[in-house]
Amino acid sequence: MSGFILHPMKEIKIIIEGEHLRFVCDLLDKVKATGYTVISNISGKGHHGFHEGHLMFNDTNSEVMVFTVVPEEKVEPILAGLGPLFNRHSGSMFVSDVAVSRRDRFTAGEK
Repeated sequence: MSGFILHPMKEIKIIIEGEHLRFVCDLLDKVKATGYTVISNISGKGHHGFHEGHLMFNDTNSEVMVFTVVPEEKVEPILAGLGPLFNRHSGSMFVSDVAVSRRDRFTAGEK
């Protein structure tokens, strides 16, 4: 594969109401995820029907998706941290196997 060495990692996608974005970002910072991406104003259809992505008043009233790529050992702490949020509020989470070519970008500060 063109000299690339691929390393297994986990991708976590979290879809939540915008008002809970700070909670999720704080959790990812606490478990030392090296980064994450936030996509605001997402639209789609789910258990509660269709959801428009447009802003009503501000971005806390819309759905957002946060995704990150982490080593497997960080998945469980993230799941444990999100449990209380999903017990009280709507949202979804997806965990997938991925492979990255630059492992050091996702494991900074680890041995």
